[in-house]
Amino acid sequence: MVLDLAQRISADYKGRDLVLIGVLKGSFIFLSDLIRQLTIPVKIDFVQASSYGNDTQSCGSIRLLKGVDLNIRGKDVLAVEDIVDTGLTIRWIIDYLMSFQPRSVTVCTLIDKQERREVDVPIAYTGHAAGRGFLVGYGLDYAEQYRHLPEIYHLNL
Repeated sequence: MVLDLAQRISADYKGRDLVLIGVLKGSFIFLSDLIRQLTIPVKIDFVQASSYGNDTQSCGSIRLLKGVDLNIRGKDVLAVEDIVDTGLTIRWIIDYLMSFQPRSVTVCTLIDKQERREVDVPIAYTGHAAGRGFLVGYGLDYAEQYRHLPEIYHLNL
C-alpha cells in the first residue's frame, strides 16, 4: 500500500518542487515509510494541530501546536495525515497551508474514515478506507498510547 502511494506521488510530482508536510504526531511512521519509497526529491516539514486531546472524539476546536518552518510559497505541498476522520482538522490545516500561498495543497492519508466526515475534504491519495471503530497503532494513538504497535488495530473501550 505505501509503495503504491509512493509510486503514484512520484509519477504525479515528477519534475516539480514538492514539500511533504507531515501532520504530527500520528503521521510520522507513515511519512517515514512513504518518503523512503519515493523516487523524487522532496523537502519535509511538519505541522501539529490538536482536536482530540485524550478523548476518542474530536472536540471540534483546533489548536495549532507547531507551524511550518519551510518557505512553501509557490511550491506544491502534500499534507500527509495518519487518518482523516471528521475532516475538521485537515480542512483547518489545508486552509492554514494555503495562507502561505503555495502553488497547490493536496492531501495524502493512510486511513480515510469517510463515514464520520463532517466537512468536505479533497483527498488525493488514500491508503485504506476504514469503517467504524477507533484505530490505534502504526502512529495512531489513544491518549498518547499504542503508537508503537507495528500494525493498525481497533481499540475496544
